[in-house]
Amino acid sequence: MADRGNIFQRLGSLFRSNIIVRKTKDNRIVVKDVDYSQLSLTSNFIDKYNKLFNTRQGQYVNAQNARATYAVAKVDLYKDYELMDQDPIISSALDVYSDESTVDNVEGKTLDIQTDNPKIYKILYNLFYDIINIEYNLWSWIRNMCKYGDFFLDLQIVDKLGVVGIKPLSSYDVTRLEGHDAENPNLVEYQIEDAASRNANPNEELKQAYEIAHFRLLSDTNFLPYGKSMLEGGRKVFKQLTLMEDAMLIHRIMRAPEKRVFKLDIGNIPPNEVENFMNKIINKMKKIPVIDQSTGEYNLKYNIESVTEDYFLPVRGGDSGTTIDTLPSLTNEGAIDDIEYLKNKLMASLRIPKAFLGYEEGIGSKATLAAEDVRFARTIERIQKIAVAELEKIAIVHLYTQGFEDAELLNFDLKLQNPSMIHEQEKLELMRQQLEIAKDGMDSKLFSRNWMYDNIFQLNDEEKKNLFDEVIEDSKQQFRMESISSEGTDPATDPASGEGEVQERKGEWGGSEKDPFKKEFGDHRSTARDVKDVMKFEPQTNGKREFKGKSPLALGKGATLVKKESFLNDLKSKFKDDYTKVHLLSEDALIDEEDK
Repeated sequence: MADRGNIFQRLGSLFRSNIIVRKTKDNRIVVKDVDYSQLSLTSNFIDKYNKLFNTRQGQYVNAQNARATYAVAKVDLYKDYELMDQDPIISSALDVYSDESTVDNVEGKTLDIQTDNPKIYKILYNLFYDIINIEYNLWSWIRNMCKYGDFFLDLQIVDKLGVVGIKPLSSYDVTRLEGHDAENPNLVEYQIEDAASRNANPNEELKQAYEIAHFRLLSDTNFLPYGKSMLEGGRKVFKQLTLMEDAMLIHRIMRAPEKRVFKLDIGNIPPNEVENFMNKIINKMKKIPVIDQSTGEYNLKYNIESVTEDYFLPVRGGDSGTTIDTLPSLTNEGAIDDIEYLKNKLMASLRIPKAFLGYEEGIGSKATLAAEDVRFARTIERIQKIAVAELEKIAIVHLYTQGFEDAELLNFDLKLQNPSMIHEQEKLELMRQQLEIAKDGMDSKLFSRNWMYDNIFQLNDEEKKNLFDEVIEDSKQQFRMESISSEGTDPATDPASGEGEVQERKGEWGGSEKDPFKKEFGDHRSTARDVKDVMKFEPQTNGKREFKGKSPLALGKGATLVKKESFLNDLKSKFKDDYTKVHLLSEDALIDEEDK
């Protein structure tokens, strides 16, 4: 490989536009958008602050002010997400996102590496399972990405070795810079702030795009260049639900105990002495507080009956005596419809079936759960695609550092397992119905194979040709396997001819054994010994003519083999006419009766 500068300069050139393009040997273009830059649009959120801070100080100053304002808003959002993570429902939801996105396949592997190059497979397997330890770390990466909308990894790169280590970065400490260089509008850099010196004289470090793996949930342009958290849709509802729950608890605590109404008959006590009389009665009913000698504080453990929740009413009159009435406690303790309403809105924002979080009341049947499972599987697929995109970026950096620069740099695919078996079953059921329709249509002679390819399977001409060639190849392999199992011979390596059958000879002269340019000697042809046997004369004592094959018309390998040479002379003397130049069906070829 030619030396075109150090590895970091070449990596910077490779990720200059965040879109890597390579051309394969069959003239096919392979593109990897490692940053989803084709999806990213203008950030409307930053545009709003551009309008607020639109001054005449210059474009660069305005951009810096917008980024600073957005950074403050981002930190406020992160603080809300931290508070939401303390809620048991939302914390369980984040765990479910990670659990469902990192399930194992039948081989016990979390990440499936697909490539036709065994060398690339070994290199990537060593990267993800030995260096990165993806089976253990991917769970926490996806959870943080779903919580904050962003997750950052610092890649430790060594020339000719690739990625030798990773370091997770806090979302609070990383700032993504885009559009800050007028000469290179596509340049993406990351500004890392030292967490230890964040409050005083912060030390900032600038990282290039290939040095940082930025996992971000791109679903809303208002949050660009960062991602949108999975919790953002329920942030407002969470605050309302928290406020409603606190109000409910306060109301229940205040209204839960029973209260008493003491109606005290004051008799003829003067009005100006009624208050003193009532205070005297109230103080008598109080428990005496115990003072803790070590702290000097009141110990209210013995003050079981709180008189502040009871009512003392002075009454007078002829029929009014001292009575004690009891007020009932809270009677509508089951009225939580408002709480359920807000909780359902929060569940809808999380897009997780209630049954997955332990709430079975929302599931009426297995069919309903299956439908919700399929919808949830689509959400997990979106999360997995975003995670795989950044994992492919890490793999490209690793392969490029080890010397892969041509189309082999993109000759791989990464895949995470879909957790929904119902989703996979629906795909298989659809394929089974398509195959049944195609089979019935062709068996009934109503539709052709091409019509099925065009209308049922939606295949183009190239796909149809490749598929038909593969079917022919499968038929050949099936015939080969049958020959090996039944006859014990492999037609591909040992073609054997059947007994007594004449095999077609390949070549210019077709299936004939005779070659006009070769002598008729060798395997399956007349030899010199056969000619000698034809002309051999063996006298017989009894004068009886004997023919090979018991008949003068019996065929041998060369011609009619006759054991007596004198028999040929007798035939020539008896039939003197020359019939060689006469057609076989001509009357001139008839033998006269006199010659018999």
